[in-house]
Amino acid sequence: MVFYKDERLAVFIDGASLYSSARALNLEIDFRKLLAEFRDRGHLLRANYYTTILENDDYSPIRPLVDWLAYNGFNVVTKPAREFTDREGRRRVRGNMNVELTVDMVATAPFVDHIVLFAGDGDFRRAVEATKQHGVRVTVVSSIKGQPQTVADELRREADSFIDLSDMAKLIARPRRDSDDDDRDTDDDYD
Repeated sequence: MVFYKDERLAVFIDGASLYSSARALNLEIDFRKLLAEFRDRGHLLRANYYTTILENDDYSPIRPLVDWLAYNGFNVVTKPAREFTDREGRRRVRGNMNVELTVDMVATAPFVDHIVLFAGDGDFRRAVEATKQHGVRVTVVSSIKGQPQTVADELRREADSFIDLSDMAKLIARPRRDSDDDDRDTDDDYD
């Protein structure tokens, strides 16, 4: 992975995608280490984290993480998740931050040299292509090693470079705690 100390960096994290990739690899991301890693690689201008939140619940399992990130150097972008009942009568949550992340990434492109995108959804392929038209290098971080694979082939091909999350594990993760209460009842809307 090629980074230059004098380049202006921006990091964009699709929270649901990073969570899925890390879980498939049995990793727990240490966001303090992640931020430090990219601060060491260049001039980090922005680190954005995107996620949906259930706002009508008294407690949301993602809320402590979002609060911590907001107080520790990340720009957190949220929107309310949609709640529905599926055909079997189970409560489900659906949310997608693809549009918000895409708009912010393309708007940031004229001000940076390199964007690191933690995402795997093939819908980001066009956003990566548009960002590269500004002369910005784009690195995608996701995984082909986890089961299931969490990155679309078309996104990997469009990026200037691809980093498998497992290859960064020693730099930005700690071993995942085994716990059933860590499960989230969410579906990502990849339509």
